[in-house]
Amino acid sequence: MNTFAERTPRSMTFQQTIAKFILERRDVKLKGLDSDAAVQVAAKYEYAVWLADAANRVAQIQAVTHVLKATHPDARGSSLYAAPHSLGQFAEIGTHQLGEHFADDVVGNAAALDVYKFLKLEVDSRRLLDWLIADDADLLAALNDDPAVANEWALALRGLIRPAGVPVSHALAKQIYWSVSGEPADDAGYHLLQPLFSSSLAQAVHEEINDARFSDSSKLARQARREGKPHDQPYRDYRNLAVRKLGGTKPQNISQLNSERGGVNYLLASLPPTWNQDSPRQFLFIESALARFRRFEGVEEQVNALLALLKSDPDQTLDTRIRRERIERALGQSLAAFGLATRQLFEPGWSRDAACRLPLCEQLWLDPERAELPPRPDYPDEDEAFRLAFEWKDWPDQVAHRFGNWLNAILLQHGFPVGDAEHTHWARQAIADAEWPTPIEYRALAGGKVRERRPHG
Repeated sequence: MNTFAERTPRSMTFQQTIAKFILERRDVKLKGLDSDAAVQVAAKYEYAVWLADAANRVAQIQAVTHVLKATHPDARGSSLYAAPHSLGQFAEIGTHQLGEHFADDVVGNAAALDVYKFLKLEVDSRRLLDWLIADDADLLAALNDDPAVANEWALALRGLIRPAGVPVSHALAKQIYWSVSGEPADDAGYHLLQPLFSSSLAQAVHEEINDARFSDSSKLARQARREGKPHDQPYRDYRNLAVRKLGGTKPQNISQLNSERGGVNYLLASLPPTWNQDSPRQFLFIESALARFRRFEGVEEQVNALLALLKSDPDQTLDTRIRRERIERALGQSLAAFGLATRQLFEPGWSRDAACRLPLCEQLWLDPERAELPPRPDYPDEDEAFRLAFEWKDWPDQVAHRFGNWLNAILLQHGFPVGDAEHTHWARQAIADAEWPTPIEYRALAGGKVRERRPHG
């Protein structure tokens, strides 16, 4: 049997770490007590006495990753411990993305949470709980000179992470089970629509946001930005955050991590964008609106899909042709949607701004109602020329031609040897018409000339 004198230096480190924790808690409890009460309290904080008590009280708490009471404080079902790396992998953001690095939470009797704090003490960059799970001999020797007692305490303390028996839900858990098998009596034939609150994920989000908001490096970066000075580190900004407070004045009744967060659980903003319909600044000082088109919804994904298809050098099959044509049609339809969105976004006449450098065909495409405005006294000839150009109807062909050039330029940047034939093909996909109730598809030939137009539908 090991004795205190026979402990290794590492075991002594464990013993000193544990003793320091117990003494600090004892000193807090002794403040303001008279001598008789102090003697009684001090006796409870003897090294072996406190450890024995901790091993007994640990059954009152449970390590979890998903907390039931975060949904409702009066729920009486099961919280769960599900290590993120043991979960299925999904495209959606969730607990599974935390991998091996995540924070355990603890639920149960708040009066026993000091045991959890004890098990979180670190030696050699690992928690005591981790060393206990690893059955570390030096830690066992530090717990008690009697191996049997040390093993008994270790077994009890390791029970912090334990299954809660058969999981039990509760009406206040607000979990909705939807029958997917069509058999109400089939317990396995239901899909859970409301999962449990992931405290481990909430903690990771909380730490990330707090670091971005309050860390010294972020403060210095923000200050440099305000002062217009260079800085070697970026900073993150989470705007329009909302806070969901859990537990009210007693956040510890929800869980330990919730208590450490002060009940604060951040909610990211899910507001729609605020469009400034009075200022078309994004279309001023640029030579072509197609510079903005690539950032339009879905366009980047469509371009990347086309590049990926061409780079894969697929066989010349019907399936390949169908896939390519589907992407090309989507780009043409996106061009039409881009034109419509722009026309709806700004007041007619915005292209009269002196800072508008778009070619005339794009001005006619994106600001067609300008042709119906009365001419300006100072620019009557310019406004009349705009009206006549709109009525002449050459501008949709010119937009289609520019669209073909735009897509060819992207392909050239990625090493594809494209030329007039490809330009003609791309231009045929362009849909750009501000007048017809249904878009017109322009069938362009080499050189940008157009011979065929046909309405969709």
